[in-house]
Formats: sequence, structure tokens, C-alpha cells
Amino acid sequence: MKYLLDTCAWLTLLNAPEALSRDAQAILSNGENYPVGLATISIWEVAKKESLGKLKLNKPAESWLHEARFIRGIELLSISYEIAWKSCHLAGDFHKDPADQIIVATAQQYDLLLITSDKKILSYQHVKTVKAW
Repeated sequence: MKYLLDTCAWLTLLNAPEALSRDAQAILSNGENYPVGLATISIWEVAKKESLGKLKLNKPAESWLHEARFIRGIELLSISYEIAWKSCHLAGDFHKDPADQIIVATAQQYDLLLITSDKKILSYQHVKTVKAW
């Protein structure tokens, strides 16, 4: 495994892959790059946003999430002790969103390139990134 999708990149891959950057499309269209990691916190983020009415899905969230986690060679990466610890002790100055902290710590733990368009993550020098769009 070489890559980790952040939550927005995962949603874009599933709903509008043509909106991804050329680099992200090239990575995700190459079967040799699979499986692609997805932090389990992304499941929570989608469920939370849907429950708050901030995200509309084309079917009930539980069904959508169950199906979406198996699409296109996605491998869920659980929050281990090491990831939990790292997420609370990230080097340098990183923002306070706990989901993003866990996603970054997951990328660091597995030495993965993080596919994201989050400006705060892209500017964080302690994680390797690929711009999603």
C-alpha cells in the first residue's frame, strides 16, 4: 500500500472521479496502486456529516457506507494505539481537527502518501501529500 485517501478525496473518488487532479487520477486509475488506504475515522466523518444534514447521499448512510468501503480496492486502516498517540503528538503546528489529526497520523504510521486537498494538510511539512484537486 502506497496511498491514503482523506475523507473528501474518498467521496470525490466515489462520486465525481473526474474532479480529481491529474496526479490523483493517474494514481487511482493504476491498479498497481491498490489497495488504497482509508482511515476508519473517514467512515465516522461521513456518518457524522450525513446525520447533521451537511452531506446528502444517494441512499441511507448505513447502506452507502457499507458498500462504499469495499469499492475500488479500499482497505480500512483502524485506529491503533500508535495512531491514537501520534494524532495527539503531531510535530510542529497542525490544526485542531481530530479527524484530520488521525488521518495524518495514519499516513505517518504506514508511511503513505496522503491524497488530499485540505490546505492545512497540504501545507503541513510532516506528511507526504498528493493534491486531490
